[in-house]
Amino acid sequence: MTRAMRLHQPASLDNLKLASSTAATPGPGEIKVRIRAASLNFRDGLVVDGFFPAPDGLIPLSDGAGDVVAVGDGVTGFRPGDRVVSTFHPNWLDGHIEKSGLTNTPGGPADGFACEETTRPATHFTRAPAGFSPAESASLTCAGVTAWRAVVTDGQVKPGATVLIEGTGGVSLFALQFAKAAGATVIATSGSAGKLARLKALGADHVIDYRETGKWGEAVLALTGGLGVDHVIEVGGPNTIGQSFIAARTGAHVAIIGAAGGFQVDTMPFAIVQAKRLRLQAVTVGSRRDQIDMVRGIEAAGIRPVLDRCFRLEQLADAFRHLRSGAHFGKVCVEI
Repeated sequence: MTRAMRLHQPASLDNLKLASSTAATPGPGEIKVRIRAASLNFRDGLVVDGFFPAPDGLIPLSDGAGDVVAVGDGVTGFRPGDRVVSTFHPNWLDGHIEKSGLTNTPGGPADGFACEETTRPATHFTRAPAGFSPAESASLTCAGVTAWRAVVTDGQVKPGATVLIEGTGGVSLFALQFAKAAGATVIATSGSAGKLARLKALGADHVIDYRETGKWGEAVLALTGGLGVDHVIEVGGPNTIGQSFIAARTGAHVAIIGAAGGFQVDTMPFAIVQAKRLRLQAVTVGSRRDQIDMVRGIEAAGIRPVLDRCFRLEQLADAFRHLRSGAHFGKVCVEI
């Protein structure tokens, strides 16, 4: 018998309860994994708050990493002792997939990784980067793959390109590192002087305090000689999208990722989108192939995730409170 955190209804932080759990002996094509760490995402908070419906007793958290303890018949890609990291969309192995196929995301609607052991199909995991701690590996599943998809798979960022990132959440920091590894110039925004300094230390070429600047889209234009950036990693939703469009160059790629400011945009600045011929590309994390490619890219470039703070499994509610505070820089993790 092992332990797991379960979310009971009505969903709330107070209804996160530590409980017993069991992981079955792996059947054909399956592996059993001892989960060593998980990480928190904005989406996980929406599940715990009840914004996304979840079954009673759900094990939350979409991102997990650990080591293989047993393999079922027919498994050739993993063996006991291998370090692995979960995938966000287990059905999306490669190429195109319809929205109707994305039905079993861990952490809601399927059980996630706030647990000590789990048994799942081997294709629900990839290998972890060499030398990574479990917490570092667990930070990759959602934020890392989302940033990779935005910068590399969809964006195809090239040397000399200019990339705008917003804030200091996991996706933005991974995007900064991936863009710099691709040879791009990165402009980063934050409302904290301390975080701006850390963005510079991480490699940002220019930083903008959006609280002081206000119309920071125009500040981006000034930094780029009036042209605007080639790529925007848009994570703020209605709070930032208007300024992002101002900051974008004609023909720019705008990766629509987050909704930190909500999901409803009351007015779409259609005129500027059309006049600038902007290419809006929504991102819903990515495929297993994206994750495999990302792991190889991370190893080749020597990239390390930025971790903010790690909590114990029984402190999961406190981890969510820390995430909500906005005080974090990088990923909030749970060590199991």
